[in-house]
Amino acid sequence: MRYFCGFITERIFTMTDYKRHLVTAALPYANGPVHIGHLAGCYVPADIYVRYLRAKKQDVKFVCGSDEHGVPITIRAMREGITPQQVVDKYHAIIRDSFAQMGISFDIYSRTSDKIHHETASAFFKKMYDEGLFEEKESEQYYDEKTNTFLADRYITGTCPVCSNPNAYGDQCERCGTSLSPEQLINPRSALSDAVPVKKTTKHWYFPLQQYEPWLKEWALEGHKEWKNNVYGQVKSWLDSGLHPRAMTRDSNWGVKVPLPDAEGKVLYVWFDAPIGYISATKQLTDHWADYWCKEDTKLVHFIGKDNIVFHCVIFPSMLKAHGGFVLPDNVPANEFLNLEGEKISTSRNWAVWVDEYLKDFPGCEDVLRYVLCANAPETKDNDFTWKDFQDRNNSELVAIFGNFVNRTFVLMHKLCGGKVPKLHEAQLDNTDRAIIADIEAAKGKVQSALDNYRFRDGLFEVIDLARKGNKYMQEKQPWIVAKSLAENPAAQQSIDNSLHLCLQLTANLAVLVNPFLPNTAQKLLQMMKVVDKMLDWDNAGKVKLLSVGYSLREPQLLFRKIEDSEIAAQVEKLKASLFKPATDPATTDASTTEAAKPADSTETVLPAEAKAEIQYDDFARLDLKVATIVAAEKVAKADKLLKLEVDLGYEKRTIVSGIALHFAPENIIGRQVVIVANLAPRKMRGIESNGMILMATQPDGSLQFVNPDETSANGAMVS
Repeated sequence: MRYFCGFITERIFTMTDYKRHLVTAALPYANGPVHIGHLAGCYVPADIYVRYLRAKKQDVKFVCGSDEHGVPITIRAMREGITPQQVVDKYHAIIRDSFAQMGISFDIYSRTSDKIHHETASAFFKKMYDEGLFEEKESEQYYDEKTNTFLADRYITGTCPVCSNPNAYGDQCERCGTSLSPEQLINPRSALSDAVPVKKTTKHWYFPLQQYEPWLKEWALEGHKEWKNNVYGQVKSWLDSGLHPRAMTRDSNWGVKVPLPDAEGKVLYVWFDAPIGYISATKQLTDHWADYWCKEDTKLVHFIGKDNIVFHCVIFPSMLKAHGGFVLPDNVPANEFLNLEGEKISTSRNWAVWVDEYLKDFPGCEDVLRYVLCANAPETKDNDFTWKDFQDRNNSELVAIFGNFVNRTFVLMHKLCGGKVPKLHEAQLDNTDRAIIADIEAAKGKVQSALDNYRFRDGLFEVIDLARKGNKYMQEKQPWIVAKSLAENPAAQQSIDNSLHLCLQLTANLAVLVNPFLPNTAQKLLQMMKVVDKMLDWDNAGKVKLLSVGYSLREPQLLFRKIEDSEIAAQVEKLKASLFKPATDPATTDASTTEAAKPADSTETVLPAEAKAEIQYDDFARLDLKVATIVAAEKVAKADKLLKLEVDLGYEKRTIVSGIALHFAPENIIGRQVVIVANLAPRKMRGIESNGMILMATQPDGSLQFVNPDETSANGAMVS
């Protein structure tokens, strides 16, 4: 039975208005294992936030699942001679188990190949279709007659017209970084069969995204100025550039079938059905799913990487708005990218630390990786993971600060207080004691403020800083030294009692505060203190009477082990040795193999292109770069990506065919000054001779911007 939420009104809520929380983490693409870039970008911060909400006794559901549709999966299945279902079954299990071992505490980890998801996504599309919200269009797309497959741009290869790379893709040349369209390739071939692709007419249903621009500007730009700068800026950039209709169906037999009688061989576009996976997963989790998706006092938070911002802040909200009746995201705290040893993580080059392999190489060190990825989180800019930093943070912070404080506290408590929580002699408290009490009480507010505002790195710092203050306090009090004077001064026991009592109370607070970040460590602390999970309730943070006087505690156990140089050297060598030896099929694992970034928060899709080979000055001098003004622009017939431009060079006008139609409306770029390569050999595209190339800059979100002078320049002016 189909069920949809009723219409709800939109209003602004305060934190106290929300009765429940729905937290989603981007659906990883079931075409390969997850790596540390995925964890840092999305899953660790999401889990920290959810564990924090649970500790506060909030009503929260944490949903995720494998995204199991899309062209790369069908290509992999075709090449390996297996079914797409076999492909996703394999990687769904690997990803699910990796998350579970890393303590990512989903309430449900679902799959988009499940029946409930197909039903939910189909019904969502059909409602929008019945209400006339799609535009039906015919267009010509490249087709491989040998494999009977419509080809995504990534599956068309040929020679780059800019740098002559013979292995350029139909969407980008990875040697020179130029954004391309298949029409621009010289001698295009199918990446599946090496056949020459042909154009074939096909029909699809488009979502008129441009109609939602006014609403998006009001809802996102005016209503969510509190969003992180990278999120808000990217949304603004997309809206300022203007939105265009987007096809919501594809030609394929793998995916959610388009629920229309004249749509044989067509499925829903993966970026239409994937975010609906959040809804279907919630439906699978609870019969009360509508409370979390349809009641206005629900706070919806999407955790993603920056390559998925446009889909979660522009496209999916527009879909929800068009459909009607669903809550909209309150926040989308997207992280930047995590690089590896100074280079971007690359699945195709196998330059990655795979989570399933880490778990085998460092058993029992799940919290260490969580700690390093949070402490070095790319919250405001791209950050770099190095094995040396991993070792240093473990040895000098977890072992030497956090673990050392707890171990010293328990060892001294057993040695000097009979293994029991000593009494606090309040009349004997000195300024040093009062200062550490104040530190304990203040820590809760500092960590809470950070987590409420999605600053997880800052929150973790405050936890470690409290342990650091505990070490300093113990070093100042020196109970082991005071104990030497007990024979002459029995009253000194009160000083020992006070210092170890407060150190134990600080330890209990560390368990509460660290639990969202390092859950296994928190459990070890509970076991040592012989207390139950109730201790980890957030209300207990900041209290200095958590452990009862006279309560006996267990012997200490080491919370963290030292990581040796030899282990790090082995990981670095393993990383270098595996370079260019893909763990999975490179043609089907990079996020760039799809038309847009997948919900796997891949680090491949929109990062800068690989550095080009070094050139000499004379090589650069051969380029004739000139300023020109676009004086006319129109779409090229039967070519979705091409615009025919007329540019004025001052001394002449030229025609240039450019693959920017998906990024710019023709009427919006007339009068724009640009920089062109004026001495590029002429080339015919779609029967039109193109005389030059316009320089463009690819932004982190995948959008294009013109490279143009800061100030108006004379047409024909040379760029040097």
